[in-house]
Amino acid sequence: MSALRDKLDALIATTDLQVSDAQREQLVGYVTMLDKWNKAYNLTSVRDPFEMLVKHILDSIVVSTHLVGERFIDVGTGPGLPGIPLAIMHPEKTFYLLDSLGKRIRFIKQVLHELGIKNVTPIQSRVEEFQPEEKFDAVLSRAFASMVDMVSWCHHLPKAESGVFLALKGQLPQDEIEQLPDWCSVSEIKALNVPELEGERHLVILSRKD
Repeated sequence: MSALRDKLDALIATTDLQVSDAQREQLVGYVTMLDKWNKAYNLTSVRDPFEMLVKHILDSIVVSTHLVGERFIDVGTGPGLPGIPLAIMHPEKTFYLLDSLGKRIRFIKQVLHELGIKNVTPIQSRVEEFQPEEKFDAVLSRAFASMVDMVSWCHHLPKAESGVFLALKGQLPQDEIEQLPDWCSVSEIKALNVPELEGERHLVILSRKD
């Protein structure tokens, strides 16, 4: 546990992120649980907890400075990525984590319980069947195969006037951008710097055209 914490501290030190002691403990606790459950439930293809720190934790929390608003939904969250690390970083914001697989939602519920995370609501549902009473400031995903699928399946989730889609991508997917439907456009592209991660990472911000 302390080796993981030391590694996390070293990774965070190379960024501009502000992360409290309590948040660091929760992030390490999450990796520890993910590693433990992964052996039985196969929640992620990343097997090494030190690799999880880079590929799951840092890869998620580098987005934390780009979250504008109060209500967020992480669609296709899997074992809670990027939703749980972002919820730890922003205890004042509300996160809904949606996945269709029961074992993933059960894991997320256990994480919330053990780590005392109060600002997350797990939802087991297919995204197109989830009809929230209140819409979201942003729809997050790093799991969708393409941004076209993301905006098509999640078009009913962001707030009509101000809601956006936040797509976490590797290399900049120019072909996907060109295939976006007419009602949707790229409002911003941010290159993300994830320490020790090979390859590019980008945050693509999509919004409705007026």
